[in-house]
Amino acid sequence: MFESAEIGHQLTKSEFKREEPKIRQALLGAQYRLLENGKFPVVIVVNGVDGAGKGETVNLLNEWMDPRHIHTHAFGAMTDAEREHPEMWRFWQALPPKGRIGILFGSWYTDPIIKRVMGHEKRARFERRLERIRHFERMLVAEGALVLKLWFHLSKPAQKKRFKELLASKKTAWRVGPRDLERFKRYDEFVDVCEHALRETGTGEAPWQVIEGSDPEYRSLTAGRLLLDALDARLKGAAPRLSPAAPLPRPPLDRRNVLNSLDYTRALKPKAYDKRLEKAQGRLNQLTRHAKMQGHSLVMVFEGMDAAGKGSTIRRMTRAMDARFYRVVPVAAPTDEERAQPYLWRFWRHVPGHGKAVIFDRSWYGRVLVERVEGFCTEADWMRAYHEINEFEEQLADAGAIVAKFWMAVTPQEQLRRFRLREKTPYKRFKITEEDWRNRKKWPAYERAICDMVERTSSETAPWHLIAANDKLHARVEVIDRLCDLVESRL
Repeated sequence: MFESAEIGHQLTKSEFKREEPKIRQALLGAQYRLLENGKFPVVIVVNGVDGAGKGETVNLLNEWMDPRHIHTHAFGAMTDAEREHPEMWRFWQALPPKGRIGILFGSWYTDPIIKRVMGHEKRARFERRLERIRHFERMLVAEGALVLKLWFHLSKPAQKKRFKELLASKKTAWRVGPRDLERFKRYDEFVDVCEHALRETGTGEAPWQVIEGSDPEYRSLTAGRLLLDALDARLKGAAPRLSPAAPLPRPPLDRRNVLNSLDYTRALKPKAYDKRLEKAQGRLNQLTRHAKMQGHSLVMVFEGMDAAGKGSTIRRMTRAMDARFYRVVPVAAPTDEERAQPYLWRFWRHVPGHGKAVIFDRSWYGRVLVERVEGFCTEADWMRAYHEINEFEEQLADAGAIVAKFWMAVTPQEQLRRFRLREKTPYKRFKITEEDWRNRKKWPAYERAICDMVERTSSETAPWHLIAANDKLHARVEVIDRLCDLVESRL
């Protein structure tokens, strides 16, 4: 697929000098319209052959447009901190907000391609990483982003000539390092791997644009024109449509489901509770201080119906843990900053490194629960979220995270009793609002959403633990015991 980028495309300097002011003015105008529009971000992925002008093009785009509204990130080898997180974590930190342009120089394609070329990664692993990239880019587009992927190419003779030119001058010799020369020796293999990667990841939502890089004038105007055309088209029209997700199963005829089948009669007497809680907390303390935890992180998710006891359970759990080890992240409605990003962004930013834990009091599952039931997002959005959530949790697990998900379940009758108790207790009144009463009226819709969530997102990597919580004492001990069992099985 690189044949058309090896035929010697070029422009004269006079042509470039004539066209450059026009493209600069048009790009600047489009950038400010994007800023004023504020409805979508632009993600420019810059990759390609060494010496093909990637860096020069990135610098030129910053020169042609207002750099105050451009987020430019150059990615090299992963740092120690980045290696403690999922491989996509550092790219999530670099995503531009709505209305801005992000240029990612050396992106999520670089490491998979280099490792495959150098023989450090088997084909199956390489294919899995490409599949993950496709899903990631599809999610970006579905969340509204304009993704422009630019691949800068040089033929083998052109790359050799380019290296010689750079090495001939002391002012530019630093730009060709030993790694560049080593990769040049594998040029043919490099091109084969890159062609395969581009074919597998060039989709209707995020196609590749291949630019011949031997002529600076041709390269620069081509990149500028591609960006301008993409921006103009998107500002004038709608985002591309994506294929729908697989339909959900129909409710069972007998109306039995994973929630109403739980045993809500299980309970503990106070004395037995005190004894079991102390034992469970001691066990959890030892496990979180285990030496092997330095190679893992712990991600805990607490979801449940209102008044199901999530907060009190979290407090009993954290009493057994070193405060330097964990963070509790209470999740409310997204802020303006968070709404300017894909919905998973605000959770990626809290992903812990090795030896640390994070506890989410409500989580990314809001997309398939509250947002679904209340109509805060479209059906297409929450339907695709099941797969995106599974991918997210799989990436956490691949990076060494132990993912523990708990659904605290109560019956409608028990919830009503707790609501009334909160209204009568002065120091608990803040916990009950009109929204809680309104949500209660939608119990059947929430129950259906919960069952669909468990059906679609309880995986071997991150299974759901459904806790019958009509008795708070039993529920607290049950959660800590199951967490300990899970951690033990992973260490």
